[in-house]
Amino acid sequence: MRALREIVLASRPLSWVNTAFPFAAAYLVLARGVDARLVVGTLFFLVPYNLLMYGVNDVFDIDSDEQNPRKGGAEGALLSRSRLRLVLWASLLLPVPFVLWLVPQGTGRAALVLAVSLAAVLAYSLPILRFKERPGVDSLTSSTHFASPAVYGLVLADRPVPQDVWFLVAAFFVWGCASHAFGAVQDVRADRAAGIGSVATVLGARPVVVVAIALYVLSAGLVAFGPWPSVFAVPLPLLYAALVARHLGVTDETAESTNVGWRRFLALNFFTGFVVTQLLIVAWRWG
Repeated sequence: MRALREIVLASRPLSWVNTAFPFAAAYLVLARGVDARLVVGTLFFLVPYNLLMYGVNDVFDIDSDEQNPRKGGAEGALLSRSRLRLVLWASLLLPVPFVLWLVPQGTGRAALVLAVSLAAVLAYSLPILRFKERPGVDSLTSSTHFASPAVYGLVLADRPVPQDVWFLVAAFFVWGCASHAFGAVQDVRADRAAGIGSVATVLGARPVVVVAIALYVLSAGLVAFGPWPSVFAVPLPLLYAALVARHLGVTDETAESTNVGWRRFLALNFFTGFVVTQLLIVAWRWG
């Protein structure tokens, strides 16, 4: 039971909805019905996908995680070294049956999107590749982790995708880049001490905060070009920009202070998810 608990914690239950919801929403809006592909795909992006993403990361980041005071709670598991192999195998094997079932259910384009999504998850953490240690690439890859399930949902539905929907996908991707960058600020000193590179360790805490604010504003602008009623979601990225703007005075020496902002970010996600859900319901009824 302790081993199972550690595997579940490694999958970040608090973040399950962040990947399952984009897939389910995108698929449901186009397919306009519940079927086996929606159910299996949602389950896949709910648990196995997150275990693959975070479990592999936790295994190969064990040295730095042991030095990071944020680890060991809702913001990241701290694995027992005796269970690293178990978590790694569970992370790699659990997604397999889901992927084997999903691939034949869609077109070749859908299979390609799924392959890119899984490749981004593995490339972020696996030795040699370690995209998480390539400044700039780290934020782009992290955002792919969350935007690609939405893209997969759109292509798996195999329906014509209105062009303005892609503005929402782009807005979500830009939002993800901003969020990853801001999240990296709080770990500047810990990452430097562990010899880990990131967009924040290279640019510095304050410049990354400025970049994150700019990206959130850009995200809001992209949302404005989305289909009705997405215009009502324009203020949402601006709320994140306002939250991050409170840390404009941060320095590398005070980088850990942004953890307060990061916790508020996690809380804001629940409000954002609620608003987006209501807008999706409106779009569904008017579609």
